[in-house]
Amino acid sequence: MKNTPARPFRQVDVFTDLPFRGNPVAVVLDADGLTTGEMQNIANWTNLSETTFVCSPTLAGADYQLRIFTPKSEIPFAGHPTIGSAWALLERGLKPGKSGYLVQECGKGLVTLRLAGKTLFLELPEAKFLEMDESLTISAANALGLEKKEILRGASLDVGPVWLTLQLPSAQRVMDLKPDMARISMIEGQTGITVFGLHQDGKVEVRSFAPAFGVPEDPVCGSGNGCVAALIRRYDIIPASAYVALQGRNLGRDGRVEVEYDAEGTIWVGGNAVTCIAGSISL
Repeated sequence: MKNTPARPFRQVDVFTDLPFRGNPVAVVLDADGLTTGEMQNIANWTNLSETTFVCSPTLAGADYQLRIFTPKSEIPFAGHPTIGSAWALLERGLKPGKSGYLVQECGKGLVTLRLAGKTLFLELPEAKFLEMDESLTISAANALGLEKKEILRGASLDVGPVWLTLQLPSAQRVMDLKPDMARISMIEGQTGITVFGLHQDGKVEVRSFAPAFGVPEDPVCGSGNGCVAALIRRYDIIPASAYVALQGRNLGRDGRVEVEYDAEGTIWVGGNAVTCIAGSISL
């Protein structure tokens, strides 16, 4: 890497208001001038599920541009990095162009965020339902150690990342899974697998696995929860305009994701955030 001045850096815990209980994202602020290779090297070094780089926007209407990297590659959109990066920018003093809203430019285009007190909601990019044949369901069942009949519903959904999204019989069945990461990595055409099941009180238990992208299990996944929300809405699994999802307890976390459906059919995925590390990164 070239010898350049240190840049502001934050590590933000997302989908929690308690430090170390959500999903951390590394945020490099003032990232203009960094090459794609430098960004990828930093993301590989932080070894978090995602590292983001805040750059000047190139599209009209955007407050900033965000580039998002896993330890292995750049991705067009992800949920918890979107919320965590917005939190870091607001904390640093960014003034939204429109009161109560931020607009993020990313590989998926423009993504709107709504500010609701301490909670930030992102407008989920349109969820595209892709073709899913029986062989994909069988491969997923084998990788997760399930019988095929335990998969109540399933779809391959593209929101930027492509999640094979599966409903299981219960929240407990979701938590009891012991997935085979090597088998999940071999499933083609998918970022990974997100599974969900319902608790008796109506909350939703979620787990997300993306070992092919260097993330064996994502502690709390915004895009995965967005795909779950799209599947729930399509089949009216939860007949309500809002629900709460829980994720991360298998990893010692306690993430809480708020999902809302508005009158226009938009899916909003929200949560709180807290900064755990603030400083600078030397390149």
